[in-house]
Amino acid sequence: MANEQMRRLGRTTFIYWMLLLYIVAALAWWFITLEKQNRDTAALKYELASQESLSPQEKNTRYAIIEKEIRRNHLKYIAEGVTFFILILIGAAFVFRSVRRQFRLQQQQQNFMMAVTHELKTPIAIARLNLETMQKYNLDPEKQKKLLRTTLDETGRLNFLTNNILIASQMEGRGYKSSKEELDLSALLKDCIQDFRNRFPDRTFNGDVEDDTDLKGDALLLQMLINNLLENAVKYSPRESPITATLKKFRSGIELQVMDEGPGIADEEKKKIFSKFYRVGNESTRKTKGTGLGLYLCRKIAADHNADISVTNHLPQGSKFVVIFKTP
Repeated sequence: MANEQMRRLGRTTFIYWMLLLYIVAALAWWFITLEKQNRDTAALKYELASQESLSPQEKNTRYAIIEKEIRRNHLKYIAEGVTFFILILIGAAFVFRSVRRQFRLQQQQQNFMMAVTHELKTPIAIARLNLETMQKYNLDPEKQKKLLRTTLDETGRLNFLTNNILIASQMEGRGYKSSKEELDLSALLKDCIQDFRNRFPDRTFNGDVEDDTDLKGDALLLQMLINNLLENAVKYSPRESPITATLKKFRSGIELQVMDEGPGIADEEKKKIFSKFYRVGNESTRKTKGTGLGLYLCRKIAADHNADISVTNHLPQGSKFVVIFKTP
């Protein structure tokens, strides 16, 4: 699929450059033709002036008028040619960027569909296998509890994914009506951290949460914001490294941070990761799961709550996602 996309992009790019070259060549030929016509017309006027019974002074005046007209036409053709050339370049650049952007978006959408298919099938297959195992075999209570816990984890992961897709779609089409109400962001963050501790018992989650941090917002959206940031940290950091979430109140607002000790994000990627469907790295060699919607959804939710989201380096290693909720 990726090779076919590259071939299509290569063919389109080649045709585009050939058409652009043809247009520029036609513009150059138009300029040359007009210049030749200008010189031929001037030569004819010189010949007619030389055949008329005019005094030397009158002939010189006539020749000066012809030369002036030649220069005026020459400058006019240059000005028109340069104007057309600039307009062609601007239009060509716009078309080139639009086509490249459309190809990238189409490829990202295809990658998204493949990722979603895989992400949906995996928890469904695991949950079904666990339930069939419990149905076929008379397992001891401890094994049953383990299978049930695994099944609940997978269905929770499935619910998390579907919520991301549905909310992103609704917010994109302005179909989601957020209900802003006073809530305790501290309690919400603590609940999210505890939920991740239950889901990932082999991971370390640290929380430095200032109590009684009240905020007016949508509880479901803010929970999704926190969960996506924590999920992202889990995906891209080593199993043995801790994940830290902090919440602080300031005069200018509230600051939420989620930090990991993973490989970090390159500077050129930092602005791209909040784009829809965008994922860091090569799609053909990437091993981490995901759909490219999590951070995009974080940006949309932050904007809906009058907040800014950014990512910086977490020294000595890792990434730090910062959400600043501005005080109204």
